Amino acid sequence: MGGPRRAGIVAVIAAAMAVVSTTSASAAPPTPAPYGQNDFGGFRNILPPAQGADANLLQVAAFEANGTYPPHTQDRQLSMYTGLMYATPGLQASQIASFYKDASFGVKPANVERTYSPRADVTIERDKDGVPHIYGATRAGAMFGAGYATAEDRLFMIDALRHAARAQLSSFAGGSNTAMDESIWAETPYREAELQEQYDRAQRLYGQDGVQIQKDVNNYVAGVNKFITEACGDPTKLPGEYSLIDPSQSICLSGHQWKVTDVIAIASLVAGIFGQGGGGELGLAQSLEAATQKFGAAQGKKVWGDFAEFNDPEAPTTVHGQSFPYGQPPAQPRGVALPDPGTLQNANVVASASGSAPATSQASAGELPGLLNPFEQHHGASNALLVSGAESKSGRPVAVMGPQVSYWSPQILMEEDIHAPSSNQGPPIDARGAAFPGTNLYVQLGRGRDYAWSATSAGQDIIDTFAVKLCVPGGGQPTMSSNHYEYGGECLPFDVLTRTNSWIPTAADQTPAGSETLTTLRSKLGVVVGRAKINGKPYAYTRLRDTYFHEVDPSALGFADFNNPNKMRSPQDFMKAANNISYTFNWFYVDNKHIAYFNSGANPVRPSYVDPNLPTFGREEFMWRHFHPNAATEDLKPLAAHPHVIDQRFLTSWNNRQAPDYNTGFSSLFRSQPLDARIQRDIAGSKKMSLEQLISDMEDAGTVDLRGDRVLPWILKVVNSQPVADPALRSALQKLAAWHASGAHRIDRNRDGTYEQSDAIRIMDAWWPRLVAAQFKPTLGQTLFDRLPFGHDAPGPIGSAFDTSSYGFVQKDLRDLLGASVRGRYSRVYCGHGKLAACRTALLSALGAALQHDSDAEIYGGESQATHDKIGFTAVGAITQPRIPWVNRPTFQQAVQVQGHR
Repeated sequence: MGGPRRAGIVAVIAAAMAVVSTTSASAAPPTPAPYGQNDFGGFRNILPPAQGADANLLQVAAFEANGTYPPHTQDRQLSMYTGLMYATPGLQASQIASFYKDASFGVKPANVERTYSPRADVTIERDKDGVPHIYGATRAGAMFGAGYATAEDRLFMIDALRHAARAQLSSFAGGSNTAMDESIWAETPYREAELQEQYDRAQRLYGQDGVQIQKDVNNYVAGVNKFITEACGDPTKLPGEYSLIDPSQSICLSGHQWKVTDVIAIASLVAGIFGQGGGGELGLAQSLEAATQKFGAAQGKKVWGDFAEFNDPEAPTTVHGQSFPYGQPPAQPRGVALPDPGTLQNANVVASASGSAPATSQASAGELPGLLNPFEQHHGASNALLVSGAESKSGRPVAVMGPQVSYWSPQILMEEDIHAPSSNQGPPIDARGAAFPGTNLYVQLGRGRDYAWSATSAGQDIIDTFAVKLCVPGGGQPTMSSNHYEYGGECLPFDVLTRTNSWIPTAADQTPAGSETLTTLRSKLGVVVGRAKINGKPYAYTRLRDTYFHEVDPSALGFADFNNPNKMRSPQDFMKAANNISYTFNWFYVDNKHIAYFNSGANPVRPSYVDPNLPTFGREEFMWRHFHPNAATEDLKPLAAHPHVIDQRFLTSWNNRQAPDYNTGFSSLFRSQPLDARIQRDIAGSKKMSLEQLISDMEDAGTVDLRGDRVLPWILKVVNSQPVADPALRSALQKLAAWHASGAHRIDRNRDGTYEQSDAIRIMDAWWPRLVAAQFKPTLGQTLFDRLPFGHDAPGPIGSAFDTSSYGFVQKDLRDLLGASVRGRYSRVYCGHGKLAACRTALLSALGAALQHDSDAEIYGGESQATHDKIGFTAVGAITQPRIPWVNRPTFQQAVQVQGHR
């Protein structure tokens, strides 16, 4: 890797570093602060499998040869995280330190592993868990240190992420990654100049705050590039994965140095997966069409509305009792642009392909096939449990909270502890926690001096689908394939964005050589996602996300404020900062006196007569208020309109509904209810909550099968409404009843490789899809049944489970059938066409069929249940991890009881 190219990259990086370096090389590096300085205590966290670190080629070889893990790629955190399952319920206060590590500021002297200064204005101190504690003489030094530490720990990962964000992962890591490229180019295509513009305009939009963000990014990028320079001259620092991929993708080649646009690109990737919602209007339109064809216009719309779950009054919410209307369909919508039946054609971004069959994205043999596949199957499992001081034994609030971002090796989050005083280089920073590498200038989820914060994905609707009429310049009759559209009285050409990838077989990915050209059309109302005829005329459907072209701004301002002790002294300060974040997240805050919640997101203001749940004509009267396509701006809902609350008795979130009348798509049953039930039990009457109890409540709920806990009792009421004569059915029902009575857990408490109540779990797993079909398909018909959200997100490798609406559909319908109290009942009872005897017969028939197919071989591919359910760590690199027992739990998690306040 020497010669002119090597010399070229060193020169470019050195020049870039010189631009942002503001500290004399002769200055003494700052001294790390003493352990616990500016720390009011009470903070712990966990991040499995370990902090993570780059593994060089020799370390990769040693791992492949004898399983030797490089330092900090598998540490104590993996066993701590897994072990909590077996210590709950009943966790003792003295045991907390066995399952959560100290998350104080700084490092105890006995716990220091090494101390070094990559630039004269910053010192990094690594603790024995590998966590970097970064001390800048100024803010500039701290930002540089954050970039340097990120490259030390995640260089190959952030390189993969920046390629994925540009829909170039297959070129970087091999042909098994084409599905990722296709999804990115279909949803978030950008030219490089458009990424650069999002950085350049910061000062214009935000004044000095914007300038500060630019300075922070520049110093962060310089830190990454400083490590790249060192690693390219020292093989012991260079990730060994670069020897496995196409040599033309090496970080050490000229032109591959880090850029500010890489930060923007990775932010767009992360936000697009975890921080957006909406965009399902065409799917809802198709299910409405199917319902109308089956039941007629009036009844069909009612049936469709039953399963669209626009505003179920029974849906559990984080904010109790207070209404925050948003996203609900109006009584008489205008501007709805439904496709003519049978005419919808979804857009296909694959313009051409050669070589292997990339459209199937078959993961071939090799070290790194399907490098970032969990992003393609992401489900939210982030949760938060906070109990107010009034309900706490100590009088101080308690919180257990964290995001679930799937499981990776190294983890897709990394931990950092970062500090700098106020100076002419910028405001102070004092924070510790986790962040997505490549965007981790600031701690995104963590703690400050005397407060902590976290988030769960919210997913409210910030994406709309618009129909634009196709046209021919100068007149003429447009067709479905026309490449112009009407907007603002003009016939405009679609903007054509093209990305071409090619790959060769390598040790990382042995997919045969091939190439793929991706093409996305873009209009002033977003990217084209389909075409159809509407009233016989050809239209294109476009999808408009209001954070598109605003991937970092203004969110960076909010994250910067979270890290600034001068900006964070109260719940009100927290909400003000969170309101700057345009991504759709539920934010939680705790200090020694208060708990608080705020739902962030750039919620566009729509005309009151527009239904945001269906496609809409892309005309000014139906557009977002004051929408400016060239600036990509529009009116947004103010802070007061976002769900928020301070010092509610308790707060829970498991990606459930935020507040009454807010957001859509939530049924009457959701997995947050087991959290609510446990907290309510522990604070009932004069009882008070402790931190160890709250941890136990979280973990105990994490192994619950929601079907067995909340749906099964109603199923049993139906089938046991008369004696069951068949002994096999009767035995199965008795096992299921016993499983429910024991808590309906999927857990192997004695660690013998078999779940307790394994027979009941196997029966439920075999019965559930057959039961759902038996309950609803006879009434709905096959076509409509297939278009409705009856999916079951079973436990499995990514951890998350039980977060769809189908569980509520089953339960509410059966409750109504049995004459129980039901708020927001459906337009009809579906099971047995409303007849108890017919429903009972259908469910028992489904159970009988399930018992003929309930072997491990058929259900779990020959594995045991406990093995089949196990969580797997996706290796973004060569270092793999063992699977761990399934639990529905955050990946990074904090356990907090703040002890004091400034």
